[in-house]
Amino acid sequence: MLRVIQNSWALLLGMMLLMIGNGLQGTLMGVRGAIEGFSTFELSLVTSAYFVGFLGGSRLAPEFIRRVGHVRVFAALASFISAALILYPVVTYAWAWILLRVVVGFCFSGVYVTAESWLNNAATNETRGQTLSLYMIVQMMGIVTAQGLLNVADPAGFVLFVIPSVLVSISFAPILLSVVPTPSFESTHTMSLKELYTVSPLGFVGMLLLGGVFSAQFGMSAVYATQIGLSVGEISIFVSAIFVGAMVLQYPIGWLSDRIDRRQVILMVAVAATVASLIAWVFGPNFNILLVCAFLLGGMSNPLYGLLIAYTNDYLDTDQMAAASGGLIFVNGLGAIGGPVITGWAMSQFGPSMFWGLIVFLMLAMALYALYRMGQRPSAYAEDDDYEAVPYAPIGMASTQVVGEAAQDYYVDAAEELSSDEMQGD
Repeated sequence: MLRVIQNSWALLLGMMLLMIGNGLQGTLMGVRGAIEGFSTFELSLVTSAYFVGFLGGSRLAPEFIRRVGHVRVFAALASFISAALILYPVVTYAWAWILLRVVVGFCFSGVYVTAESWLNNAATNETRGQTLSLYMIVQMMGIVTAQGLLNVADPAGFVLFVIPSVLVSISFAPILLSVVPTPSFESTHTMSLKELYTVSPLGFVGMLLLGGVFSAQFGMSAVYATQIGLSVGEISIFVSAIFVGAMVLQYPIGWLSDRIDRRQVILMVAVAATVASLIAWVFGPNFNILLVCAFLLGGMSNPLYGLLIAYTNDYLDTDQMAAASGGLIFVNGLGAIGGPVITGWAMSQFGPSMFWGLIVFLMLAMALYALYRMGQRPSAYAEDDDYEAVPYAPIGMASTQVVGEAAQDYYVDAAEELSSDEMQGD
């Protein structure tokens, strides 16, 4: 682990600054939007717009990098982010925020693709698993730190928009001045959505549903908290609880998934998230209960991202894994686009508590589908008594396909090592 930090500390520091800036503006949109008088549905469109841009950026950024190089893409897109963040309090119209969020989402995605390419290039086969773990921790720490910054100034002013703009600008330095060489960026094989669904129906459907849950956590949680009357300080604690839970419970759940049928773990985690959300739905006004439920929801839902990728890999050959990763992340992005719109509509029609109601529906649907799939196909464990799962790789849901492919490289290396050990044992 120390070796990974020594080789990649500048990249990780730059990525953390980016995550702080992104996490702060994500929560601030919900609070400031309410101050400006935006409706719940308008705020849901603002949230959805970010994921529209993010999905588009993740698809187009690799082509930009191949044409002009990592450094130019990173500098150009990060500059657009800084400018857009300053414009939010200047043009306080819903349509303008929607357009700006598309731009910010697109640019953040491209910046992540660029920086993650450097990070992946700095990792070796021996350190890739540790690098992924550190990157996931950095993501969560960045988002949690951002919630604390929400309390340093009045959301009705300009300061909280200037801070993420400055942080994004400062993040250039450690990344661009890093001694890590510019990596090559190669095209990867793709897998059609039909092929992906055929290989792993649960992975496909689970990722689609999970995208809606994640986008609600990232964007609509602050809108919900504002509407039920929480103070700015309470909102920051509430949103932080979601991501603290994600960081704390990621590894225990991953450890468990390496030892029993991953579908059972997916089912148990989805049920636990459903129960936590149901309790919050019923007892939502109680702040202490909200915090516990937010912690459990984040701790259960975020590991599902890596679980669904790991489960899908159980049914893939090693040469299919990278292609499947891109497809799964794309499906998750589609769910993230639709999730806020549906959640915002439900909240505007039936009240803010439907924030939890929609999450209950999505997580319960995942649990029921996992239960259904368990009866349709034997697990990889049942097909082979000596089956040994490839170790779980922690992946944050804010990652792009670059981290997904890095995780798949880790899975491939681990799978080949297990296969080699089995041959030697024979």
